Amino acid sequence: MESRKPKPSALVDSYVVPGDVVLDLSEMTNQTIKIGAGLRQECDTIQATSAGMLRLSKPNKYWVESSQKRYIPSVEDTVLGVVVDTKPDNFLVDIKGPNLAFLPVLAFEGGTRRNIPKYEIGTLIYARVVKANSIMNPELSCMDATGKTAEFGELKGGYMFDTSTGLARMLLSSPTCPVLEALGKKLSFEIAVGLNGRVYVNAPSPSNVILVSNAIIKSESLSGIKQRAMVENLLQRLS
Repeated sequence: MESRKPKPSALVDSYVVPGDVVLDLSEMTNQTIKIGAGLRQECDTIQATSAGMLRLSKPNKYWVESSQKRYIPSVEDTVLGVVVDTKPDNFLVDIKGPNLAFLPVLAFEGGTRRNIPKYEIGTLIYARVVKANSIMNPELSCMDATGKTAEFGELKGGYMFDTSTGLARMLLSSPTCPVLEALGKKLSFEIAVGLNGRVYVNAPSPSNVILVSNAIIKSESLSGIKQRAMVENLLQRLS
């Protein structure tokens, strides 16, 4: 017999604190629930272990978006980093973690000693974490898993701002989060989101850069419906 579709938690897009019961599993039969960060199973319930917004990625994955500012690197994270020093074999990059990250000078598509990027101090880069643990500096790469540049490398122009790691995860969630979906229907802009709590925005006009950035910052504590309404309000002020 085909299992019924799980009924979403009534707390989705609401603020939860440790101990809050998010789901009662005793009311569910033959249903699979996936839980992510900030949640754990206690007997027949799913409870929050950290404070933040409860999120649902359809059909059945739940997690809590924490508003923490501190970033702990994990392998395969995409991050926005700022070059703070250059060495013969590595660039030293600030990724908002406990330690600076190493970006090897050969960690680029087709990288050789003859074509090392000339990144100056202050250069903003989009990179992928390839090594991370609690006792060593993280290592970055400007290639995807197949060795291609993809979207990685230096980000020029535009505007970069800090966010919580929870907001960064919301912006990268699938399907597209409401604030980015609403903005994309009306405006042309470029965005890069780092799981380390940094966002880069570029657009044809400075006013659009400001509008997109403000909308993203304001979206963190809003439900999907309120995010769309907020974007419409900002667009009306611009017109």
